[in-house]
Amino acid sequence: MRTVALSLLVLWTLTIAGCESKAARVKKLQDQYNAEYPAYAKECLDPETAGSGDLLTGKKLTQEEIAALEAKKKERDARCKPQADHLAQIQKEILAAQQ
Repeated sequence: MRTVALSLLVLWTLTIAGCESKAARVKKLQDQYNAEYPAYAKECLDPETAGSGDLLTGKKLTQEEIAALEAKKKERDARCKPQADHLAQIQKEILAAQQ
């Protein structure tokens, strides 16, 4: 009887410790994501939507302007893809750690 009680106590203690470390891992990952996302948003997302106001007001773009915008988008996508992939990986790790 004493052995069973001791075993249950040890199991309960390990379960509680596992939950706390799980919560700590989620918090660490969330803090990392929150620290990295603003720079990504400023560098990669804000420029993407900066020209949308012109299109919404009905401004007509020339073929040269359209080509320049497309070239900028390709360059930005290539430059920002590693950051986007890294942030997506952190999100996946957060979700996995929460389960």
